[in-house]
Amino acid sequence: MSAAAIVSAVTLTVNGARQELELDTRTTLLDLLCEELGATGTKKGCEQGQCGACTVLLDGRRTNACLILAVTCEGAEVLTVEGLAAGGELHPLQRAVLEHDGLQCGYCTPGQLCSAVGMLEELEAGWPSAVTEPGAVPELSGAEIRERMAGNLCRCGAYANLAAAIVQAGAQR
Repeated sequence: MSAAAIVSAVTLTVNGARQELELDTRTTLLDLLCEELGATGTKKGCEQGQCGACTVLLDGRRTNACLILAVTCEGAEVLTVEGLAAGGELHPLQRAVLEHDGLQCGYCTPGQLCSAVGMLEELEAGWPSAVTEPGAVPELSGAEIRERMAGNLCRCGAYANLAAAIVQAGAQR
């Protein structure tokens, strides 16, 4: 016997567009994006927050969309891979990934891109990671990239080229 759905009104902004929706309170942000709004760049991977394929930026912070209920995003801004490009121009990270051939099958790429954009913003803000020396200002290094991108898995193993793309995009900031 299944419980009756409880529906709630939710207003949020996705890739710059205001969305006013009536949702089952059990709907994840991932399901809202993919099934309700057609933002198919955000990928379903493990649906347990382990692979990072569904990573989006929620109010500027990296978030696994499979782990958050959409109703908790009331008033939030969500940026998916579809929203990274602006004015017909690719985001610098997207260009760098293409230049460095930083993808293979491409399934994890949207989550990798969103995570890397968030990671670069964290570095720019001076947020330390587990590998940042105590009291030091974090710098864009291989160790920082590996640590900060650890939540995004790639079954194809395109990590080296993706890291090179992140370095290039970070240098352009």
